[in-house]
Amino acid sequence: MKTNQLETEKIHYLFLQFVLPAVISMVLAGTQSMVDGLFLGRYAGTNAMASVNIAIPYMQMIMGCTMIVCSGTVSFLGRTLGEKTEKSRAKAQNIFRSSLLALIVCSAVLILLGLFVNQQLAVLMGANEVLMADTAQYIRVLALFTPAVCFMVLFGFTARLLEKPQLYLKATIVCLFCNMGMDFIAVKILRLGAAGAALATGLSYTAGLLITIQPVLKKENAVNIYMGKFQFSLLRHTILNGSSEGITSLSTAVTVWLFNTALMNYAGENGVAAFTVINYISNFVILVMFGVADGIGTMVSYNYGAGLLDRIRKILRTALLLNFISGIVIFSVLNLFSRQLIGIFIADQPGIIQMAVQGAHLYSIAFLLNGFNIVQSGYQTALGNAANSAVISGSRGLFFIFIGMFMLPKLFGISGVWITVPFAEIFTMAICILIDRRDYSRQKHIFLKARS
Repeated sequence: MKTNQLETEKIHYLFLQFVLPAVISMVLAGTQSMVDGLFLGRYAGTNAMASVNIAIPYMQMIMGCTMIVCSGTVSFLGRTLGEKTEKSRAKAQNIFRSSLLALIVCSAVLILLGLFVNQQLAVLMGANEVLMADTAQYIRVLALFTPAVCFMVLFGFTARLLEKPQLYLKATIVCLFCNMGMDFIAVKILRLGAAGAALATGLSYTAGLLITIQPVLKKENAVNIYMGKFQFSLLRHTILNGSSEGITSLSTAVTVWLFNTALMNYAGENGVAAFTVINYISNFVILVMFGVADGIGTMVSYNYGAGLLDRIRKILRTALLLNFISGIVIFSVLNLFSRQLIGIFIADQPGIIQMAVQGAHLYSIAFLLNGFNIVQSGYQTALGNAANSAVISGSRGLFFIFIGMFMLPKLFGISGVWITVPFAEIFTMAICILIDRRDYSRQKHIFLKARS
């Protein structure tokens, strides 16, 4: 098999080729929800914007299932193709076919849930009588586009292993502009509110899918939609390895639900609106950090399959440095310019703006820490260490969030809600350091034994 640039190019060049497009793609994808919020907040009111935030857990269900399969698939494919044998190429095709069929089943289930139990989901996610109708409607419309979301991501991620790392970026750019145009028409002109925002999001992912599907339609590529067969054993390994990414999406959904519930108790709809704005702003840098972790996944998994330990450690160190710099930048911005940023989304409502500003200052502490944790989780997934990655994701997004939300608001009131995420990130970082030190020694032993 021919040599892949993933194991031969200089690290800094690979970061430009793979990580930079991944970061931009993540940010643009996240910008779509910010665009929805901007149009809804301006032209449909803060309640419509809050309703879409209440419905975020449903979108996270879609992304959670997608990322479980896609992250596990790309990691497994990378390590398999990195072995560079004819047998490994056939195995890679079976991995892809198994994942493709799994996403078809997941999409069908999520569509049925969104169409027939949207009101029950809205109640479960925290919608009250004021927000119920918009939340249920958003879920119902978005459900129809579940397959577009799933397969755009799968094909886009797979394209990176086919040495087309910019393809997913192109798709997300198309998505963003499509979403902006459709939001303008559906929300501003047609006044469709939350349903219009869901329609805009769904159509934009459909446009992106038409781009990312192109490489897997070519039979000559190492991975395509025509070859391979379903193997449950391969799918089981794929899902297990990608489980941490599912935990991340589940964690996001749970965190949003916990925050919405707590803030409804402390400050009503205004509190949820304030959190929605902070969430939009914080998601921007979180997506940068996840983009770095996502971008190195292909690099790490392929080089691990090729037995290049020193190379994957250099990739890890570079990724950690990039995320730390990103964290310092957003921490500074949120503490210096939070009022101006929040004013972009909300106008002429000083009470909500002041609440969001105070929350942003406390919440921003998390960004000094979470970049480290996000990279470590993605790194462990790329190595195939599903348990380690799941522990990290579960710690920062579930376990310590629950503990913080149970304890801190009782001690500090609404300020305790805002500092729950920094609290979770501090303890997760300690766990990451312990896992990395233990596993690095184990990896050195395995590679030295293999060479001898």
